[in-house]
Amino acid sequence: MLTSLQNPLIKQLRKLHRPRERREQQLFLLEGTHLLEEAYAVDLALVTVCCTPAWQEQHPDLWEQAIQRSQRTEIVSPEVLEAIATTVQPDGVVATAQRQFHLPMPESFRLGIALETLQDPGNLGTVIRTAAAAGAEGLWLSQDSVDIDSPKVLRASAGQWFRLPMRVSDDLCADVQQFRAQGVQVVATLPTATLTYWEVDLTCPTLVLMGNEGAGLSPELAALADVAVKIPLAVEVESLNVAIASALMLYEAKRQQGFRQV
Repeated sequence: MLTSLQNPLIKQLRKLHRPRERREQQLFLLEGTHLLEEAYAVDLALVTVCCTPAWQEQHPDLWEQAIQRSQRTEIVSPEVLEAIATTVQPDGVVATAQRQFHLPMPESFRLGIALETLQDPGNLGTVIRTAAAAGAEGLWLSQDSVDIDSPKVLRASAGQWFRLPMRVSDDLCADVQQFRAQGVQVVATLPTATLTYWEVDLTCPTLVLMGNEGAGLSPELAALADVAVKIPLAVEVESLNVAIASALMLYEAKRQQGFRQV
């Protein structure tokens, strides 16, 4: 059992709390039993799995899978597990996987969402969870956003991170222009729009644009939209959280398109 914070593996894993280290090591962290189960469900190959003796005893089947699916498994003390994890009270297991994991992006889609300069990992994770729940077929994220594999993003996605095709775009404006050329309707959410979001026909293939938490969409990206819509607010309310606004847009589109559970 590993008990020292100076162990080379433990020091390496602790560095993964920082975005720069995740990029340099090309690894990301999976924290908690639920995310581990979701990783197994999509046959994600794991690099390392660390757990406490109590977790191993409570989850023998998951531990056996860890031995079979990962390059390295280690039992660690509760103190070491807490140091590896980014959560205040981890539930006993932390794993790592290669950053290259992704689902193939769709060649065509009925509903997608593009996010520009999102900075809060909780917001991004919630949008991912909502997009998957609403049946969106793809999510595009601008490169200047929060890391898509931040531990908090994964946790906030409630496991849907593994199930929604996502791409970090080198040039989001170019991607949007390409979608328009393919006949996809691009819808921007702007507070200055005259149409409310339920007044627009969303039955055709649609890409929803959502912007930064404070600044909203950039003028360059907003100018590429075929139509702009607003979400009406009470007089005293300045704005909605981007994850809530995304949920309203995505579910209105699915309502119009006809929601089908699969």
